[in-house]
Amino acid sequence: MRPELIHIGDFTLYSFGLMAALALIVPGIAVVYPLLRRRGVVPDFAFELIFAAGIGGFFGARLYYMAEHWSTVREDVWGALTSGYGFTWYGGLMGGFVAVVLWCLVRKVPTGIVANAMGPAVALGYAIGRVGCQLAGDGDYGTPSDLPWAMGYPNGTVPTPPGVRVHPTPIYEIIMMVPIIWVLWRLAKKDRSGWWTFGWMLVLTGIERFVVEFVRRNEEIALGLTQPQWVAIASVVIGTGLVLLFRGRPAERIVGAQRRS
Repeated sequence: MRPELIHIGDFTLYSFGLMAALALIVPGIAVVYPLLRRRGVVPDFAFELIFAAGIGGFFGARLYYMAEHWSTVREDVWGALTSGYGFTWYGGLMGGFVAVVLWCLVRKVPTGIVANAMGPAVALGYAIGRVGCQLAGDGDYGTPSDLPWAMGYPNGTVPTPPGVRVHPTPIYEIIMMVPIIWVLWRLAKKDRSGWWTFGWMLVLTGIERFVVEFVRRNEEIALGLTQPQWVAIASVVIGTGLVLLFRGRPAERIVGAQRRS
């Protein structure tokens, strides 16, 4: 792992920060851009969405983390808000979702079109983000393990104890997300409502997170399940509702003069 990629004088390029930036930029260009164009939206709108998702995702992820760890951050709220650690996936998803929806309303772009593009884009961004977690060794690894592929994170930002090997759960998640990204990309190209695609994203990523949590080091909070597992269950339930509600609805599109506005 390499928490710091480049260190020149007072400047340090952190691997997690780089991957977080790429998790916004790469899906925006490779996924959102072509899918928006496919449904009649000016493709450059993708860059506006990158900005909105980045701002909303940052604050959502940080606020969610602070709410989870309030007892330890309440003494220095501003420091916790502006520090370089403490982000959560579901907080980022919720914050980015709200920001993107609000911006769509401001720009008068149908939210269903954007939801269709965000399905595979969110999954790809999540996988890229997990690359950053693996490089940084930021504590998102799993429980101790003796499996042949278990590894230690002695130089991580949240190091493992000397000699302790754990499940490399960021790698597990990257591997699990590859087929999910492919499925969502195929679904996004079908003539179905974008919320149908977004619903499948919530279902598939929720199942992935629920499964991997069994070997992560988060504490159980109820019925033998961790907090992320309960949130994952909610994600699957909401996603299933969207899939059923929008399964027969056609794809949203912009045509005519609006396409160029």
